[in-house]
Amino acid sequence: MCIAEEGGLLQDVVLALLVKEPSHGYDLRMRLAAALGPLGETLNAGQVYVTLTRLEKAGLVVLEREDAPVRGPRRKVYAPTAAGQERVAAWMAESAGPRADVAEFHLKLVAAAESGLADPLVLADTRRRELMRNLAEAQHAALAHDTNSEAGLLLEGIALRLQADLRWLEACERTWSARAPRGRGGRIG
Repeated sequence: MCIAEEGGLLQDVVLALLVKEPSHGYDLRMRLAAALGPLGETLNAGQVYVTLTRLEKAGLVVLEREDAPVRGPRRKVYAPTAAGQERVAAWMAESAGPRADVAEFHLKLVAAAESGLADPLVLADTRRRELMRNLAEAQHAALAHDTNSEAGLLLEGIALRLQADLRWLEACERTWSARAPRGRGGRIG
């Protein structure tokens, strides 16, 4: 996944990270890179700053203050507006959709945990139910086609992809369950 191609996604993730606490671009970039692991290397250094500028122009974040670092330029600290918080809440409530990318959904889980606006385990469970429905539909359609046909081959590929996504969600649930503090519904603070 190239996060540069997912401008709306990056905006939503940045907003969610700001819901947890106001922050500056460098800190946001480091948090995103940590969440993405090796995929974070594709994150252009300027993307977060461009995203913050766009969010500010859209009225979704405000410049809260400027911090004077020990060295280097002053750091602009941004916070979400009420409209920004509403956008993040709406994003958390959205379905991932049938063609959701694993890295995209991973970022949504991270953003949910960071912001506290949604429980990553609930999001994973919702996604699992969507995938199970899609898998049942693909398997039903596959029964109507010869397994050696082109359509049968495509349906088999779709079913295998859905099964792999379901196994990955199991891993997500194990990880988020292990991180969930007791008594907080799976949220990470």
